[in-house]
Amino acid sequence: MIYFDKGKNLLEEDKYHYELQDVAEPELFRDIYPYDEIPKTVFNYRHVPMNMPAEIWITDTTFRDGQQSTSPFTVKQIVDIFKLMARLGGPKGIVRQSEFFLYSEKDSRALKECQDLGLRFPEITTWIRANEKDFELVKEAGVEETGILVSCSDYHIFKKMNLTRAQAMDKYLGIVKSALSHGIKPRCHFEDITRADFYGFVVPFANALMKLSKESGIPVKIRMCDTMGFGVNYPGTSVPRSVQGIVYGLHHHAEVPSALLEWHGHNDFYKVVTNATTAWLYGASSVNCSLLGIGERTGNCPLEAMAIEYASLRGTDDGMDFTAITDIARYFEEELGYIIPPTTPFVGRAFNATRAGIHADGMLKDPEIYNIFDTAKILGRPARVSINNASGLAGIAYWINDYYFLPDDHKIDKRDELVVKMKEIIDSEYAAGRNSIWGDDELDNMIRQIDRDKHREFVAFGRLKKG
Repeated sequence: MIYFDKGKNLLEEDKYHYELQDVAEPELFRDIYPYDEIPKTVFNYRHVPMNMPAEIWITDTTFRDGQQSTSPFTVKQIVDIFKLMARLGGPKGIVRQSEFFLYSEKDSRALKECQDLGLRFPEITTWIRANEKDFELVKEAGVEETGILVSCSDYHIFKKMNLTRAQAMDKYLGIVKSALSHGIKPRCHFEDITRADFYGFVVPFANALMKLSKESGIPVKIRMCDTMGFGVNYPGTSVPRSVQGIVYGLHHHAEVPSALLEWHGHNDFYKVVTNATTAWLYGASSVNCSLLGIGERTGNCPLEAMAIEYASLRGTDDGMDFTAITDIARYFEEELGYIIPPTTPFVGRAFNATRAGIHADGMLKDPEIYNIFDTAKILGRPARVSINNASGLAGIAYWINDYYFLPDDHKIDKRDELVVKMKEIIDSEYAAGRNSIWGDDELDNMIRQIDRDKHREFVAFGRLKKG
């Protein structure tokens, strides 16, 4: 049978209704996941159409998945970070939701204090396991939506839960029905979807959830959890690893609306950002992230990365405040003692710093030559130069002009006598065996020793700028 799809204005075949395959033995995809070898990427050459939703957004799991990998946050720290996150997301709520644990008195207090801020975005949601005891905590918290863990691969259903697929589905549907009966929006976390039997369990389960959603009139979200980072976005790859195949399959075969589809990835194979972007491109409205990408093992998708990605795809920041990214990074380092690798994009102390002399020479002429965008304007982070044995005269001159905020008519040239003397000292240190970069304090002190008058002049400009 065929029907006319009003959304695409084309004739299509009736959608095949996939039934649950309640197998006796688990499907572990040993040809793809042999365990004693690197996982295999398989191609079937089937291509699915891009289907970017009209509206896309970001959700946050810093206080849930993210916090599992760091020292526990205090209530004050959670509130502070939540406010910074709201500032980043802006008035349109590009950072739409943030999920919280409910298992301790501290978790509940943090949730309540964030609720008391009265912020529209991010909306506060929770996360529970699929059992009635956990659901009681959701009702007490007074939230409109909760995540529910519904593991969907046979690795989890058979090996961890000791259930059959039919038993697992029945258990999951029971807790979803309980949420719906209390008017709570369920967000079903399809754990380990990239190792699950897509047509034998994932799609039939999604069909059952969409049926419950229609019957109740309450949206039921599906979070596609690439728990182990196995997802790939190469064209023509096959499920269960194909990100676009998973998104398209749930949207097309289970008729899950884009607004109810959310991608949650991990970075085990360095694909977390591109996979999240692919999920957007092929029909998921939402991608789930954490600040700085903190999370289990290799971490989640960095929220700040997807904020930048959003602006790149949409051509607008839609009111997001990207300078909050810099303040978030500082807060993590100064208040939480979290160590950010210095070259981490957008948040590392040296992400826009160059050490090569030839690059510094270009930046002296025009920062745009070697800076990814105007990081001073967009992130509140001017391009920097780190001084080492390869920085050369241009690097030293750039560092002086930048560090002391020297105005254009007072900037010094790489041929300046001060710069030449500094290079002589720096070169002699490396010749004597030094192998570390020069710190700002060291260079500032070096200038003081070489020329006190010029140092006082530089410092005055710096104070004027900061003041």
